[in-house]
Amino acid sequence: MQIKTKSMGCVEIDESQLVTFPKGLYGFEEYKNYALIDSQYNPLIWLQSIEEPGLAFLMIDPFLIEENYEADINDSELEKIEVKDPVDVAVMAIITVPNDGSPVTANLQGPIIINKKKKLCMQAVLDGEKYSTKHNIVEALKRKEKK
Repeated sequence: MQIKTKSMGCVEIDESQLVTFPKGLYGFEEYKNYALIDSQYNPLIWLQSIEEPGLAFLMIDPFLIEENYEADINDSELEKIEVKDPVDVAVMAIITVPNDGSPVTANLQGPIIINKKKKLCMQAVLDGEKYSTKHNIVEALKRKEKK
């Protein structure tokens, strides 16, 4: 299947790359269908809308940024995307790359939860102030290097 993308033009994707957000993403609730596409910059992944070519999000595994990251999500929330076993879950964080040269950040407070088996996804909102929506990736990686 071919889809139009925000940054790569038309690309060929496999059905296995398709995922659905039954409730959409916060601020983009009307868009439910996406494809997971490898970025040319490993380990980043594109979350590309199938319905709107101009809508795409760059994502990263938050555990690569913060090795002690905890996405404590209530089981009743995970039931919304039919999670039966924790091994079926992948967690990703949306990255923001500002045009003005300010720091590249990751939204660790609103992770993307993917049921790898069912291809259903949701955006969770973590309680508390442990994580922010603008977690500086470069600073976090420098801290990690020092350990």
